[in-house]
Amino acid sequence: MPILWLVIILGIVEGVTEYLPVSSTGHLILATELLGFKADEWAVFNIAIQPGAILAVVVLYWRTFWEVIVGMFERSPSAWAFVRNVTVAFVPAVILGLAFGDSIELMLANAVIVAWALIIGGIAILVLERVIRTTDSGGVANLSLRQSAIIGIVQCLAMIPGVSRSGATILGAMSIGIDRKTAAEFSFFLAVPTLTGATVLQLFKHWDQIPAAQLQWIGLGSLVSFVVAWIVVKAFLAIITRYGFAPFAWYRIAAGTAALVWLTLR
Repeated sequence: MPILWLVIILGIVEGVTEYLPVSSTGHLILATELLGFKADEWAVFNIAIQPGAILAVVVLYWRTFWEVIVGMFERSPSAWAFVRNVTVAFVPAVILGLAFGDSIELMLANAVIVAWALIIGGIAILVLERVIRTTDSGGVANLSLRQSAIIGIVQCLAMIPGVSRSGATILGAMSIGIDRKTAAEFSFFLAVPTLTGATVLQLFKHWDQIPAAQLQWIGLGSLVSFVVAWIVVKAFLAIITRYGFAPFAWYRIAAGTAALVWLTLR
C-alpha cells in the first residue's frame, strides 16, 4: 500500500476514535498491523498527528476557551474553577506518564493487549450503563476538586492501549454521578492538555527518529484527523444523549474479538 493512503487512513482513524470511547491508540495500532506495517515503526507518527484532533476541540469550543481566558483576567470564580478542575484532572497523567513512560511505550506495539482491552472495556461500559445514576452537574466549572481528581486518576487507565482515554474519563465521571453531557465535555477539555503534553513529550524523546521526509506526512495526517474529529465531536454528544454508550460498548467487544481471531490466525 502506498504511504499516502496509509497516512490518510491513520488520520481518519485518529479523528474518528480520539473522542469516542473506543480507544484511538488501540485502533491506530490495529490499523497499522492490519495494513501490513509494523506498529512500533509508526508509533511516533500516530502520536504526532494528535494535534489535529486537539485543534478540532479548540475550534469547536473556542467561545468556551475564550470566555475562560477573559474570565481569568476578570477574576471570575467560574473561570478559575474551570481551570482548576482541568488542571487537577491533568496532573495524575503527568506524574504516571513521566514515571512509567518507557513501560507504556512497550505496550504500544502489542496488538493483543489492545484486543483484550477493547473487549474488557466494552463489558465494563455495559455494566456501568446499567448501574450508575447521574444528575445534572451544571458544567465543568461546577465540579468539585474531589470529582476532578477522581476523573484524573481514572484517566490514567488509558495509558494501557485499548482502554480509551475518553471512555475512561467519561465513564469515570458518570460513576460518581456526573451527567453524560458534562462528563463528555470534561473529557474533551481535558484532552487538550493531556494530548498536547503526550505529543510534546514523545516528539522530544523521538525527534531524531523522524525522517525529514516524514514531516509532510505528519502534517497531512494531522489535517485529516482535524477535519474528521471536528465532524465526530459535533455528532458525539447527540448520540450519547439519545442512545447512551451501549452502541460503543458492543462495537468494542466485536472489534476486540475480531482482532483476537485475526491475530491468532495470521
